[in-house]
Amino acid sequence: MKLIDSLILEFEHEAQTTRKHLERLPEDKLEWRPHEKSFTAAGLASHIVECVSWTDAIFNLEEFVFDPATYKPYQATSVVDLLETFESNVQKGKQALASASEMSLEQPWRLKVAGRLLFERPRSAVLRDFVLSHVIHHRGQFSVYLRQLNVPVPGSYGPSADEQG
Repeated sequence: MKLIDSLILEFEHEAQTTRKHLERLPEDKLEWRPHEKSFTAAGLASHIVECVSWTDAIFNLEEFVFDPATYKPYQATSVVDLLETFESNVQKGKQALASASEMSLEQPWRLKVAGRLLFERPRSAVLRDFVLSHVIHHRGQFSVYLRQLNVPVPGSYGPSADEQG
């Protein structure tokens, strides 16, 4: 199996698993947070959705210039908005991956912050770190939010305690 095919399968699997988590966010708990320093539930879910959107930039731009002075993070206004934006980002990500070649995976991609180079790495590594691992990390946090809200937690890599009966 080619690396691009493996990445597409991994992206699709993680999107499916993430969708199951996001769908469980109660509409009346968007502003809930477990601690004053934590994201709100909507804020964390929105960040997960935004992470997925980076797939398109990784494969369709040579570099991304992040400007903290003008950056406005995506903030879902409802669960419907969250899920619609997630689906749109997943579709764009799938399209970007479908058009990628094996050679493009090793091409360098740069992230600049306020014009200063933060890093330059192969696209495949950036996808794994900035999208896949980042989503998995925050989805783990989000599953704790669901647990604390007494919402049944879906399984990620097997059944959760809630799914076992």
